[in-house]
Amino acid sequence: MPASLTTTFTNRILQGAAASLLVLALAGCSTTKDRMTTGSVPKLTKPVEEMDATELRSATDRLGQAYEKNPRDPVTGVNYANLLRMNGRDTQALAVMQQVAIANPGDRNVLAAYGKAQAAAGQFQQALDTIGRAQTPDRPDWKLISAQGAILDQMGRASDARQRYRDALDIQPNEPSILSNLGMSYVLTGDLRTAETYLRSAASQPTADSRVRQNLALVVGLQGRFPEAEQIARRELSPQQADANVAYLRGMLSQPNSWQKLAAKEKQAAGGSNTN
Repeated sequence: MPASLTTTFTNRILQGAAASLLVLALAGCSTTKDRMTTGSVPKLTKPVEEMDATELRSATDRLGQAYEKNPRDPVTGVNYANLLRMNGRDTQALAVMQQVAIANPGDRNVLAAYGKAQAAAGQFQQALDTIGRAQTPDRPDWKLISAQGAILDQMGRASDARQRYRDALDIQPNEPSILSNLGMSYVLTGDLRTAETYLRSAASQPTADSRVRQNLALVVGLQGRFPEAEQIARRELSPQQADANVAYLRGMLSQPNSWQKLAAKEKQAAGGSNTN
């Protein structure tokens, strides 16, 4: 699709898609399983992604108390910053990670988390630089490569972003979070059919989580197939979580004729070719 068409999309759709892309990419860089089980750090009773607002606040308070007792501890600081971001407290998460990074300048996990906090706070170039320092050429981390792709998409560098996703897939084939990020990259440039192809592939993977299916539901809904989108959004979730997902979809699609406008531009571009 010609780049000029991108500027005519609704701000709500693009901002929502970009936010969904970045949240998924950054969350994939640090999992509950490998970052929430160390020593005296408070343990979580369920994955962060499955918590409701009350559970997130409670977990954040507990990690905050642990952080206050030992603000130099890298595991506590990273975990606390992750939860702050999940609560939408990006500025506070960045401040926490800045202090932890000062105390642990050579820690690869700390650098990666600091870069994620910078990206979540909108400091994209700084985030790229920090995550680049966390990467090691001899042992490249696909999660960091995918996160770099998401940041590049936020910066409007779609071609560079998609190359990073493909680099990540070379290391971790069929990884659903990477496929989902690649699909959402095409949403940002209005190519909904290509986006759906990647997102369906992502959702079909055994390890795909609800965030991947939410992205697929969004793309299906943007093409005017809301009953199908709602069915996807409700799949394998509790009624409360499903209702929240559907409410998100309705909010994203609430601007009058937003999906019709996108579909019309898809039709206009049907005879053209996309450049990656």
